[in-house]
Amino acid sequence: MTTTNYFFRHEGAEKVRDEGRDEARAEERGRAILRTLDWRGVGLSETDRERVRACGDLDRLAVWLDRAYEVTDAAALFDGDEA
Repeated sequence: MTTTNYFFRHEGAEKVRDEGRDEARAEERGRAILRTLDWRGVGLSETDRERVRACGDLDRLAVWLDRAYEVTDAAALFDGDEA
């Protein structure tokens, strides 16, 4: 007897799965930003750390990750971004 897993091929299921992947990517990118800044000795306030953790925009996180390798303070990390 063959089982059919329609749920996993359903458009709604695929959307949920993709959203979950994006959330996981955003969380990992946020962790990478914070690890990089910590390793470099760049201090962030808890508010700034929460801002990084709460961000779900993969493009913005990519910019912040690139900046994390060069900035010397949080202001430079978020430079040009709205709060």
